[in-house]
Amino acid sequence: MTRISLWILLLVFAAAGSPAAQEQLKLQDGWMIQSSAKVGTDGAEIASAGYRPTGWYAATVPSTIVGALVENGTYPDPFFGMKLRDLPGTTFKIGANFVHTEMDPQSPYAVPWWYRTTFHIPPTMRGKRITLHFDGINYRANVWLNKRRLADSTAVAGTYRHYELDITDALRGGAENALAVEVFAPRPADLQTTWVDWNPSPPDKDMGLWQPVYVSARADVAVEYPEVVSHVDTATLRSADLTVVTGLRNLTAQSVSGTLRGRIGSVVFTKPVTVAPNDSALVRFTPDSFPQLRFANPRLWWPAQMGKPDLYTLTLEFVSGGRVSDRQNLRFGIREITSESTPKGGRLFRVNGRRILIRGGGWAPDLFFRPQPERQDAQLRYALDMHLNTLRLEGNYENDRFWHQTDSLGILVMTGWVCCSAWEEWNKWGPEQHAIAGASLRDQIRRLRGHPSALVWLNGSDGPPPADVEQMYLNIERDEAWPNPTISSASAKPAEFSGASGVKMTGPYDWVPPSYWLQDSTHGGAWAYNTETSPGAAVPPIESMRRMIPAQDIKLPLDTVWFYHAAGGQFAHLLDKFNAALSTRYGSPTTAEDYTITSQLMTYEGERAMFEAYRRNEYVSTGVIQWMFNNAWPSIYWHLFDWYLRPAGGYFGAKKANEPVHVLFSYDDRSVAVVNSNRTRTPVHGVRLRARILGLDGAETFARDTVIEVPADSSMRVLFLPEPAGISGAYFADLRLTAPDGSPLSTNFYWLSTRPDILADTSTWYMTPVKSYADYTALRSMPQAAVTATARFSTHTGTGTARVTLKNPGRSIAFFLRLRVTGHEDEEALPVLWEDNYLSLLPGETRVVTAKYNVRDLRGAPPRVVVTGWNVHRAVAR
Repeated sequence: MTRISLWILLLVFAAAGSPAAQEQLKLQDGWMIQSSAKVGTDGAEIASAGYRPTGWYAATVPSTIVGALVENGTYPDPFFGMKLRDLPGTTFKIGANFVHTEMDPQSPYAVPWWYRTTFHIPPTMRGKRITLHFDGINYRANVWLNKRRLADSTAVAGTYRHYELDITDALRGGAENALAVEVFAPRPADLQTTWVDWNPSPPDKDMGLWQPVYVSARADVAVEYPEVVSHVDTATLRSADLTVVTGLRNLTAQSVSGTLRGRIGSVVFTKPVTVAPNDSALVRFTPDSFPQLRFANPRLWWPAQMGKPDLYTLTLEFVSGGRVSDRQNLRFGIREITSESTPKGGRLFRVNGRRILIRGGGWAPDLFFRPQPERQDAQLRYALDMHLNTLRLEGNYENDRFWHQTDSLGILVMTGWVCCSAWEEWNKWGPEQHAIAGASLRDQIRRLRGHPSALVWLNGSDGPPPADVEQMYLNIERDEAWPNPTISSASAKPAEFSGASGVKMTGPYDWVPPSYWLQDSTHGGAWAYNTETSPGAAVPPIESMRRMIPAQDIKLPLDTVWFYHAAGGQFAHLLDKFNAALSTRYGSPTTAEDYTITSQLMTYEGERAMFEAYRRNEYVSTGVIQWMFNNAWPSIYWHLFDWYLRPAGGYFGAKKANEPVHVLFSYDDRSVAVVNSNRTRTPVHGVRLRARILGLDGAETFARDTVIEVPADSSMRVLFLPEPAGISGAYFADLRLTAPDGSPLSTNFYWLSTRPDILADTSTWYMTPVKSYADYTALRSMPQAAVTATARFSTHTGTGTARVTLKNPGRSIAFFLRLRVTGHEDEEALPVLWEDNYLSLLPGETRVVTAKYNVRDLRGAPPRVVVTGWNVHRAVAR
């Protein structure tokens, strides 16, 4: 029988109650997919209204082929254990970058697959030019509509390109229309997406309609990809000059004249424009010609930690013959982003003239690029909760919704091409690769140029393109009015054409001790701008391990299933170095659960030290991107929280390090420093700093109180901690900042050793060896502490709040307490936003912390807070 796809009609209004000039019909549901090997007919037949897709699989779009087959239940959950290896076509070597390998001829994805759907054009669209849009096809495709081939795989090629096909003459009026798309997987020479060594690759190489498909109706001229370029008076922040830029495209074979009208609030501007037949034009409204675009006292867009990300609305419409041909709305921010070189060779970014230390992480979408709006929102909230200001996308792009959210939340995004694939094999490029690269860049620049959260575009990843390719890229970026800085690559290698990049990607990617970040001055240490780096493994808590690994494999020593969920390629066995450090520094774990608990100590101190080092050295250090922020599937490597959205040691170490006003211990010179990057960018007066050294038994061996003035946007060393007297091995440092009224500003608790980690004299591009390790083994013999916990719970519009009071009435330090909000069958409510976690309590101390969670995640059970810790008995607060 005929399937009529579910469609959503979106009306775009210039103002409330005005008629819509552009309509969109989203082709999202009602798709069917099938292998061409099983279809046995051609596109003309498949794209006919009478064709019956018997035996086909249900799908939605966006989707990849394997992703759709997982979603519709054809394949079981491939994220558990090694089930991804059970998928047909998964014959390539474990840990290999599949992008470099031809598919096995026996793979079901070595042949093209068909997507098919049907739709009706609503009456309101009739009589207009109708276009079919593909926002992303991986990798090649033949497109058929109503038995007519609209485009073939020589024209439709390139993962990152947008395609717009005029289907007006191919439509069947008020009847059902049949659309069929034959999709081909990428081959090694193609400019495709890839997962490199972050995680395994799906066997179809993510072939499919991986971005939205929709139909739009417009009159003769389309308004496309508008942007507003801002030039801010950075001296006063009291004025800004706006330049409005937009594309116009004539959809007809005749010249069309009309008026382009714009509105920003009460500010109106117009310009007569003529667009040649079947041609495009880039139109600008400049403040020199339109003085009304000089805004006084603008509401500026700021990254979240610097201010409010205020947004305006631009409406543009092209009017011809007395009717609106097309209309576009754009939510934009008035902001200006610039960059400059520092004496140390770093690239320093400024927003509206104000310096910003970039602190972020590498973003990964779902392995199958499945749209997951709630998950996306939760992860963005996590970024803000950790006080990060930037996310980096490397090739594996997110959807438009992601960009609208980062605009609204004030999260900067750096983006560009992916490494380790044909994208960087320029010497192998032929005419097709050059053409696809240019077209891909043009489409992505047009797509992103209007977003205030766009920070920078990288024309290369692990290395800069050769001069001819970089010149092509820079010409496109100029012609398409890219408003932000560009960088030749994420590495320090100078480009032939543009020279020094001002950034580095010198590692490390594997475990290094906390002292590394302040001691290293030639590789990945806290100087200049590190575009990707990490202290390595990030083993999740035991609850997550039980969700990703079969019970029989949750044991020591770690087996191949654990390693399959680690990194690939060069990093396939780097977990060994993490494990060696863990066992030597903390003592060998006795169980898998013990191993995961000790791992949280390692990741907490590692992530805290990395971000703290860049903050203490800020503006000599200009940026750091943790590799990675999240994962595309369940992983024990490179993340700040795991696939199940469970924040653990690394998360709270990063959150602690990045709090606006922060006190820290310097591993290089034992100084205690205070950094201030509060949102108001104002000094903090009369701050009390208390620094103490404590033994494992809680006995105080050093204490000092100091009252200080903390300047705005500053980093200052205040005092130096002495080596502890009478202690051998592990000990603690407790640092606290309080405001004049006694309220806490920053609390930071360190476990240190009289025998420090000693780095070796040599480094590789991904790690620095350790000559000798610190000794924390005495932590395993700490006296037990009995913590009491009480909690008050409240709810508001589906959000639960737990207010937890923790008391340590005894004489022992309660070390590294972990708090969980749980409900049904002791399952943790995730995602969750804890004010603080993995915290320690001194003898006699009381702390109050809060958590926010979704009430539905309790699955109908009453909430409770479970408290565990390194040396405390389990406590439950109901």
